[in-house]
Amino acid sequence: MLEFTLPSLGADMDEGKLVQWQVAPGQAVKKGDVVAVVDTTKAAVDVEIWFDGTVHQLLTEVGETVPVGAVMALLLAPGEAAPPPDAAPRPAAKTGAAAAPAAAVAPVRAATPTTAPTSRQRVSPAARQRALELGVDLARIAGSGIDRAVTREDVDRAAAGRAAPAPAERAVEMRKAIAAAMSRSKREIPHYYLSEPVPMRRALDWLRVANADRPVTARLLPAVLLLKAVALALRDYPEMNGLYVDGRFSASPAAHIGVAISLRQGGLVAPALHDVGSKPLDALMRELADLVRRCRAGSLRSSEMADPTITVTNLGDQGVQSVLGVIYPPQVALVGFGRIAEMPWVDQGRLSAMPMLSASLSADHRVSDGHRGGLFLARLREQLQRPEEL
Repeated sequence: MLEFTLPSLGADMDEGKLVQWQVAPGQAVKKGDVVAVVDTTKAAVDVEIWFDGTVHQLLTEVGETVPVGAVMALLLAPGEAAPPPDAAPRPAAKTGAAAAPAAAVAPVRAATPTTAPTSRQRVSPAARQRALELGVDLARIAGSGIDRAVTREDVDRAAAGRAAPAPAERAVEMRKAIAAAMSRSKREIPHYYLSEPVPMRRALDWLRVANADRPVTARLLPAVLLLKAVALALRDYPEMNGLYVDGRFSASPAAHIGVAISLRQGGLVAPALHDVGSKPLDALMRELADLVRRCRAGSLRSSEMADPTITVTNLGDQGVQSVLGVIYPPQVALVGFGRIAEMPWVDQGRLSAMPMLSASLSADHRVSDGHRGGLFLARLREQLQRPEEL
């Protein structure tokens, strides 16, 4: 018997509320399938399963809040026969083979079994987020959209006449969760900070030419150049890219970059763009735009929340000259970018105005030191001088 446990969807998550089951007992699932929707303090997240199997029993009720690591469902492994109906269920304990990857695991408990709908209910991301804000049970709403999908208007109609919880309350809870995670980071991680000025004329000139024949919706933004340059620099400095868990650092073979995205209701999340170093800029631009759109609509997948191996925060569009960020545990580094602005620049004795960018590194002294951090920033700067190679 396999156990599906609630995964950690970020360093600031200790528990989650089950919004909806997307599977029913007897249903076969494959690794990567979305099996549940869980509400965190930041978003409603589509939780994927990490193994193949057949759903045997759902242990968590819709609307119940459970800690990270709690067993939410039991599944039969491929080829495993179902136990007799009168057999006692296995204890709800976290197992090694089927346990969700998590930065931290809370004590496990099982809940009363519940019956899931026999087919997946279609719900738009906006409707799901609206239902969470208003406290509306989606299972009780008949959708009026395409293929009977539940729309935001359906949720509003269902909530008519009821007092909705203030969005400000959700923002306060999110801020508390962020504060707890960042306090933990500063307590546990010995940070060191470095910054480096980066000339951006070549990168901006290259972007101008590359975008000349593109429609507005397909144009590349400087942000994708920065993300790709970070990913390529990490290949030579892998100690910046990975997780520090149980006193040991594990480097990641690929750069899964968490992108810090501000939310309209306040706060931020940092879901991952996967394997950034192997993707062309056009693909990264499409994925980044899609990630931002879904993030602000409250529709993210658990792999996007649990997988980041390093985080990039870009506050340039906010007018910030530089940013020295706090590392998201169990990651070991964070790269920050400020605005691109013309600054005095001396090249071979000649003074000129140069578009400049401040790149910073916050890193974990348990894993790397300032020498290696400085070399990483130098490599990042060099990558941005050759934008055609990104």
